[in-house]
Amino acid sequence: MMNLQVHIDQHSGFCFGVVYAIEMAEEILEEQGHLYCLGDIVHNDEEVNRLTKKGLKIIDHAELKDLTDEKVLIRAHGEPPSTYELAINNNLTLIDASCPVVLKLQNRIKNSFDKDETIYIYGKHGHAEVIGLLGQTNNKAVVFQDINELDIPSLPGNMTLYSQTTKSTDKFYEINDVLKNNGITVNTNDTICRQVSNRDKELRSFAEKFDKIIFVSGTKSSNGKVLFNVCKEKNPHTFFVSNPDQVDKTWFEVNNSVGICGATSTPMWLMEQVKEKIAAF
Repeated sequence: MMNLQVHIDQHSGFCFGVVYAIEMAEEILEEQGHLYCLGDIVHNDEEVNRLTKKGLKIIDHAELKDLTDEKVLIRAHGEPPSTYELAINNNLTLIDASCPVVLKLQNRIKNSFDKDETIYIYGKHGHAEVIGLLGQTNNKAVVFQDINELDIPSLPGNMTLYSQTTKSTDKFYEINDVLKNNGITVNTNDTICRQVSNRDKELRSFAEKFDKIIFVSGTKSSNGKVLFNVCKEKNPHTFFVSNPDQVDKTWFEVNNSVGICGATSTPMWLMEQVKEKIAAF
């Protein structure tokens, strides 16, 4: 036995938006045995597999077009207006589990668009939340995930800046400063979820307390990639896993202290399974 001291970060795991969506899904699955979900309910394959075994059916937008007279869950990321229009036409009952933070952001972007403001969104290209945000502007807003994508000299003199809710606060304000320092008048809207951004600060402190850090996340999670890098920056001995089978015994030394943490899309039960695997070494 390696006598490893293993601790799970109690601040890690699902954010309230994901908890809300999964609770709604489980409630309906218990009642009727099946439920359609538009896209992965959460960016974690292990949790998706758990729910599909209970009857959750993941569909994409192409499949939605051919679906009629069914219940469909809208996940926490939200959806563009076109999805709601399609639901009416196909007699679909939408179970809307859009995160309240995302819905508030959608409304703010829609108001800006209605005022003919020039909208820029700091976010990941093709991300489900970003597609929903773009939909509020008839896809006319400009999305960028790095300031280097923008040709600064050709940018408009005035813009309204928003952010995907799960982006880095520090990075957002760096972008804001670059734009303003280049003479652009920016109407800045900090729309980053504080439950997510606070994880950043909490994990910096957590990562420093242990010899090794095991970060548990799905590979599709944008938030997971950001928070993994936060841990890695503070503790170079940080390892990324998506399930217990990926944990490698050679990462550890006798009597190591090990911290386990994860993304806002990582279920606590999965981190507990990883802990059991490590504790058995």
